[in-house]
Amino acid sequence: MTDETLYQRMRAGDESAFRALYGKYRDPLFRFAWRMTGSADTADDLTHDCFLSLLKPGFEAQRSQLKTYLYAAMRNLCRKHYRDTGREDAADTEQTASTAPAALDSMISAENGEAVRMAVAALPAAQREVVILFEYEELSMEEIAMIAGIETGAVKSRLYRARESLRRTLETKLRATAEAKK
Repeated sequence: MTDETLYQRMRAGDESAFRALYGKYRDPLFRFAWRMTGSADTADDLTHDCFLSLLKPGFEAQRSQLKTYLYAAMRNLCRKHYRDTGREDAADTEQTASTAPAALDSMISAENGEAVRMAVAALPAAQREVVILFEYEELSMEEIAMIAGIETGAVKSRLYRARESLRRTLETKLRATAEAKK
């Protein structure tokens, strides 16, 4: 059954259709919000708000896919969160601490993962959202353009600038780590 069919059934009062859409999109939307805000609690709240927005009229199947509508709604909720809290940068928000793994390989992997997460969090919001949607959520350039309300070329440009910034940041981190070990 298509998302649009499930949406129509949900709008007609079918609770199982709402649960099906929630089950399909809850985790990806949560991950997007968490990576944008840096807070699991905030991401959870925003995810619930996003699904509540489905209960109101607004989605038009002839204009976009439900998937892009939900990501765009989540993007707008994240931006509203930034405005309401006076923060635009996820680097300023709380970060979830990871537990230290026992094995050396796991520690190195976790350290590198943390460095990447922090570098992504430090990107400007417009670049961060494009990286998250493309690299982590595996959306197409066209889908991201629809979500962000920009041209595909602008998505490509933001993604290029974000990748260059990440490359510079991570190279500097790796150099500093290598020199500290000497």
